[in-house]
Amino acid sequence: MEKAAVLMAEGYEEGETLTIVDILRRAGIPCDTFAVGSGEEGESFVKGMHGMLIKADKEFSDEVKAYDMLVLPGGRPGGANLRENPEVISMVKYFAAEGKYVAAMCSGTLVLAEADVIEGKRVTGYTGYEEKLPGAVFKEDVVVADGNLITSQGPATVYPFAYKLAEVLGKDVSVLKERMLYNFAGGR
Repeated sequence: MEKAAVLMAEGYEEGETLTIVDILRRAGIPCDTFAVGSGEEGESFVKGMHGMLIKADKEFSDEVKAYDMLVLPGGRPGGANLRENPEVISMVKYFAAEGKYVAAMCSGTLVLAEADVIEGKRVTGYTGYEEKLPGAVFKEDVVVADGNLITSQGPATVYPFAYKLAEVLGKDVSVLKERMLYNFAGGR
């Protein structure tokens, strides 16, 4: 069964990160969070941009390479902390080179630019990111999938983004959307 690795660096956007994990797990997809540059003495607690201290499932390591999808949530300074970490950049390049899924939203999309994996690819990102994602074909869509690359805009777009991630990993999310009242709330 395909599984997803969600990275958490200090300043991650809690709503994006936790909703992605929640929806993937509800869909029956094994999904683990990985602390990148986490707390003191190797603890896996990571503080989000709104001060929530959440324990990641695991510490970031080469174990991530065994996953089928790498997910990069946004946040301030979470996205920047991911982008500035050379091991994260190497992991993104590895996933792209192996044809594995790389998914990013909000400021997490800037990691893709830093890793040089968006050239000629259709992407989206936070408002005003057209210039911050050079070489890409920027779209205003809520979620954009181009081959193994999946991107989204920001906190309010996390539900369609997470459902798309579950779909590309082989899950039919139609019943899940109904159970979560997504369609009732106006989701498409």
